[in-house]
Amino acid sequence: MVDRAGHGVVLADGLGRLADEWRREGRRIVFTNGCFDLLHPGHLALLEDAAALGDALMVAINDDASVARLKGPGRPIYPAAERAELLLALRWVDAVTVFEGDTPIEPIRRVRPHVLVKGAEYGPGAIVGEDIVLASGGRVVRYPMRSGYSTSHILKRMTETPGS
Repeated sequence: MVDRAGHGVVLADGLGRLADEWRREGRRIVFTNGCFDLLHPGHLALLEDAAALGDALMVAINDDASVARLKGPGRPIYPAAERAELLLALRWVDAVTVFEGDTPIEPIRRVRPHVLVKGAEYGPGAIVGEDIVLASGGRVVRYPMRSGYSTSHILKRMTETPGS
């Protein structure tokens, strides 16, 4: 899996180097994260709009164990390698990393993005890494989620009996 800049899936120990490279090139780094378990139009809108906030979009995705803990039995739908491959195929995504644990605090520490993007359902102080980004002069953008496009909602709709 290689992204359009030749980076592919970036391992944890390479995040700082890649971010430094982007900074040397004068690129404004945007960071977002999530499970991205079943890519849908809500994800696409978020990624397109997040990419427009800078010059390089880094997407951090939860590893499979984390998705299973956070989302429950039967998840993830796609393993991390396949989720990363799907994201790297999108023109807005410059690099993907897979993180262990339930929060992306370590990738955020390593990347030190100029802009951190998360869903608007997270209030002030509730976004992991917000303090790091703000302390380094960056900004946090709360993105309004598109109604009806959560993966959990889509899966529920798919398993409901028609007419029920």
